[in-house]
Amino acid sequence: MRHYELTFIVDPVLSNEEIQSVRQTYEDQVKKQGCTIVHVEDGGLKQLAYPLNKRNSGIYYTIEFAAETGEGIAPIELALRRDERIMRYLTISLDKFGVKYNEDKRGGLIKKVTRLKKKAAKPADVAPVPTPRRQT
Repeated sequence: MRHYELTFIVDPVLSNEEIQSVRQTYEDQVKKQGCTIVHVEDGGLKQLAYPLNKRNSGIYYTIEFAAETGEGIAPIELALRRDERIMRYLTISLDKFGVKYNEDKRGGLIKKVTRLKKKAAKPADVAPVPTPRRQT
């Protein structure tokens, strides 16, 4: 059994019902292709690194699923490509390490990484810079 992960970004201007409808549509499409859904993760609203379709943010969803073969991925990707509500998508094949990582993450063994703020330097912490002398 092969494991895959489908991540897609939904346009944030849609209503909450439409966003849930998009998520449910692609869950049903994955099941329709004969795949078994392992986990669905709602990544929520996130800021994008660069604008997509004149939007600066998007709603992320990740569907992890297992399939006997990868034949069912092409119709799913075709539907994602045609859907105007989807800003971007990515389908990846998980190796045994990716599957283990996702299991550990769901089990709470891997914590969420938070970005640390850089400590502002105090004037006392900064060493004075010597000024160069002019030669006369």
